[in-house]
Amino acid sequence: MQTIASSGLPAKTIFEWLLGLGVLLLAGRRLLLRLQLSRAKHRSLAGHARLGRLLARLVPQYEYDEARFFRADDAPEHIGEQRRAAFRRLAALYAQRFANTVRQTNEVQEEISDLQFTARYRVPFQFSRMVRQHLNSGSFVVSSSGPITTDLDGNQRYDLTGSYGVNVFGYDFYKECIEKGSARVRELGPVLGAYHPVVADNVHRLRALSGLDEISFHMSGTEAVMQAVRLARYHTRRRYLVRFCGAYHGWWGEVQPGVGNPVSERDTLTLKDIDERSLRVLRTRHDIACVLVNPVQALHPNAGAPADSTLVDSGQAAGFDRAAYTSWLQRLRKVCSDHGIVLIFDEVFLGFRLARGGAQEYFGVRADMLTYGKTVAGGLPIGVVCGRAHLMKRFREDRPADVCFARGTFNSHPYVMGAMSEFLQRLDTPEILNCYRDIDAVWDSRAAQLNERLRAAAVQVRVANLSSVWTVCYLQPSRYHWMFQYYLRAENLALSWVGTGRLIFSLDYTDADFAAVADRFVAAARQMQEDGWWWRGEALTHKAIRRRVLLEMVRARLHRPSDQSAGPPSGKAALGSKA
Repeated sequence: MQTIASSGLPAKTIFEWLLGLGVLLLAGRRLLLRLQLSRAKHRSLAGHARLGRLLARLVPQYEYDEARFFRADDAPEHIGEQRRAAFRRLAALYAQRFANTVRQTNEVQEEISDLQFTARYRVPFQFSRMVRQHLNSGSFVVSSSGPITTDLDGNQRYDLTGSYGVNVFGYDFYKECIEKGSARVRELGPVLGAYHPVVADNVHRLRALSGLDEISFHMSGTEAVMQAVRLARYHTRRRYLVRFCGAYHGWWGEVQPGVGNPVSERDTLTLKDIDERSLRVLRTRHDIACVLVNPVQALHPNAGAPADSTLVDSGQAAGFDRAAYTSWLQRLRKVCSDHGIVLIFDEVFLGFRLARGGAQEYFGVRADMLTYGKTVAGGLPIGVVCGRAHLMKRFREDRPADVCFARGTFNSHPYVMGAMSEFLQRLDTPEILNCYRDIDAVWDSRAAQLNERLRAAAVQVRVANLSSVWTVCYLQPSRYHWMFQYYLRAENLALSWVGTGRLIFSLDYTDADFAAVADRFVAAARQMQEDGWWWRGEALTHKAIRRRVLLEMVRARLHRPSDQSAGPPSGKAALGSKA
């Protein structure tokens, strides 16, 4: 048998020993990477997509009967009656004020799946049926003027929806962009494939705004993110994308893991935002293609966009620290540069709202690629990818069959490009440049003024803001914070279906407009408090509320009805007299 002279051991034994050592080292490295990844995850369910999806499937459906609806927090009986009377008054107001708008909505709701979904998830599911029956304000509007929209009943409401982020400069601005942009391209019409000449100017302007080399057009922000990630993987030849806990990047499965996505993501890592352990993962792994950043997360790091349907208690918090988030982006930029990871800014939602040059200008950090959407096409559907030249190429010079495919029938649609041309040219007008002057000081001052008024009114509600994007924060435990949205709507403030979690102002709000909103906001808070919804007993804590809800779920799962979670029989009228 052949031996190694210096050791006297057989060569085969030494080979097996070295092979075992190699396997052990490989397993140890994998274990270390796995441990680092686990430590870089946020402890919430949003940070653990598979676990969140599993638990979501276990949550049973149950509803509160009428008695429990008004005393889910074990309030005294007289408080429950006070709330019941207030609910009846509010329901009567809604029935009278929104009659035509609700009638039109009800006629099509069973035919529009989106309406069915948003109606069901405006409030925590235990309360949903009664709210849908009695506090429906409808989903149709017929006109807009300045920051005000008008519904089918003639109700004029200050708009706080922001059209999901599209409305940065005011509805009149976008109506003009669409009208004048359409006139520019009318002679061509809907000719697809070839470009209208306005595309050339759009590209030049987008390159200047982004500071990047090449542009591609798509039909939505989701598509733009899909293409940016695909290109990053193609050019780095790496597998994984990194997103941060709570961030929204569209409804594509790879960037929307967890609850809401029926398929398990395989190539996505969800890490904790603003955390050194996440940077450690980026430094030590060699299979990460790109990192996605949605700058709106600076307002609520590691949490999804707040929605009233999740207001089981008041545990959610928000607050913006520009210096801290800037420092985080700078460190993230350095790690990505040092390790060949593509840094992508997803500016679909926040682009052009913080600054003319977007988050890159506002935070002073440059990305390798960025995506635009929503507002950049002057009010029409759009997705845009801007990137460095070496990342945007969809083929390899030396491998002609190795391509990165991306197409779309309506990409660069003439009417979209016409409205975009109007939008981009108007960015340089004095009127729009003036919107950015002292923008933080204006909106921070408005938030501070409102908070001072809320403090003076002795209500446990405040607002937090990232410029003109706001969220409502609740300072005390309660089962009924979700009711606040209905008091705000009663004051003729228009909210999106997520309720008080996301208030989006357009930059055309004047001081007088904002003062009117603040008056209504404070009035709504005072009325809700007077109606008993914010009663608080000594035993009512965040922990106690969560424990109670968990117990209700267990009982419902085990089919054990209790006085805490009794659903009404099918078709039973709520509030006795109303069907």
